[in-house]
Amino acid sequence: MVDFEHRNGALHCEDVPLAAIAEAVGTPVYVYSTAAMLQNLREFRDALAEVTDPLIAYAVKANPNAAVLRVLADAGAGADIVSGGEYRRARDAGVPPDKIVFAGVGKAEAEMALALAGGLYQFNVESLAEAEMLSALACALGKTAPVGFRINPDVGAGGHAKITTGAAASKFGIAIGEALDGYARAAALPGLAVHGVAVHIGSQLTSLEPLERAFTRLGELIGALRSAGHDIRVADLGGGLGVPYDPGHPPPPSAQDYGAMVRRVTSGWNTRLVFEPGRLIVASAGLLLSRVIRLKPGAADPFVIVDAAMNDLMRPALYDAWHKIDAVRPGGERWTANVVGPVCETGDTFATAREMDRVEAGDLIVFRTAGAYAATMASTYNSRPLTPEVLVDGDRWTLVRPRIDVDALVAAGCADGGND
Repeated sequence: MVDFEHRNGALHCEDVPLAAIAEAVGTPVYVYSTAAMLQNLREFRDALAEVTDPLIAYAVKANPNAAVLRVLADAGAGADIVSGGEYRRARDAGVPPDKIVFAGVGKAEAEMALALAGGLYQFNVESLAEAEMLSALACALGKTAPVGFRINPDVGAGGHAKITTGAAASKFGIAIGEALDGYARAAALPGLAVHGVAVHIGSQLTSLEPLERAFTRLGELIGALRSAGHDIRVADLGGGLGVPYDPGHPPPPSAQDYGAMVRRVTSGWNTRLVFEPGRLIVASAGLLLSRVIRLKPGAADPFVIVDAAMNDLMRPALYDAWHKIDAVRPGGERWTANVVGPVCETGDTFATAREMDRVEAGDLIVFRTAGAYAATMASTYNSRPLTPEVLVDGDRWTLVRPRIDVDALVAAGCADGGND
């Protein structure tokens, strides 16, 4: 990503030296590139250029920072939301109601009411019980709820088990074999306009094959539903296309390859297509900037102890995720080391036996491709301050989430867990 590159020996975000941000804000801190986000959105939109009127609904859960949402909303993106809080964030950022898709397996009545009152493009309902609750609520409010069922196509995504959502045992959606009955029963409920279908089989997919199988099954279902008398107008194809984290692995399919597959499979569907990219838009546009506290000898390799921890970047502990680690000002020497944080958990480990830039105490390092599912998962575990976020635009930068310090945590009475 050219928006994070070394200039005169020091890593920059666009035209801003990362060392300047560290000096002003402290570390750890998340740093996002406006140019990178817009480039990623533009590439995805270009890949769908031959699709008629697609709705690109950015997955807010990937990075819900208000400034990030405003950048994407101003560029014309909609929002895929999974909670009432995300609905409010999207609307506050300027996303029009007719560009909001409400997904999620556990929508509460109050969240449904919020979206019905404010307006949205479609609810992706995940069970008949949910459809019945939405029907009763819509009638009570004098509204009509636009609805599509999320279909579980029984297609494994092939990625990490914790982010696979389309297999038969998954909690998400209704089984494809039960769809015809579900649509028939939902169509009889008052207050619902059942016009859509939706599918989302998982995240960080590195092959188009499972997506193509899922979309093919969805197309077959659309035909069967129309034969049964249902007026299907919308097909939400979800998100999930992976991004390159580890340069040692084959790159995921490109947005252009994905777009070509979508055009081939959906030809003749005669539906409006909805897409829910999240990671694809923001992951490579962000990094976590951290400082080395000290070095410590290890049994095989030294430990690089940094001031970022698993509470700041949960992905390695949660998913065994891999992030490239670089020195902000590399000296040219490489070594093999373990990179760990200060939290009292063995899981607070970012890298083991990693070949990387040699660093010393006080040096700045970055964890790359940290714009998605990173700051949004941060916590105050071990009573550590909540990580700040910075947005860069050219030669300007703005603090878009301040560091929530320990004084604020103590005043709020925030709980803090730990092992006995």
